[in-house]
Amino acid sequence: MAAIKATAVTADKTQRLLIIQWDDGHTSRLPYAGLRANCPCVECKGGHLYMGTPPDLETMRHTPNEGVTIEQIQAVGSYALQFQWSDGHYTGIYTWDYLRQSDPDLFTTDDTD
Repeated sequence: MAAIKATAVTADKTQRLLIIQWDDGHTSRLPYAGLRANCPCVECKGGHLYMGTPPDLETMRHTPNEGVTIEQIQAVGSYALQFQWSDGHYTGIYTWDYLRQSDPDLFTTDDTD
């Protein structure tokens, strides 16, 4: 199965949302604060043991979306984005898969099916 790819990325500074359009037609609207709180770098994850763990969707949903902004976005090859945050942090590399997994609208916390 082919990986889902982003077709467009927009940083909406007014709403503080990273908007990603995917080639399957879905649009992710990811709050800056949730992305920053889920930074995948080793320092933010709490050590190498936790590298590669998925984003915390509850943090994505419930972190107040205020304060932090994206100052710059840089592509990392064809597989990821790296953000320069207004708090000075810049070491997290957000793969496309990680960004897709960060969208709480795609996942439910109700596992009763």
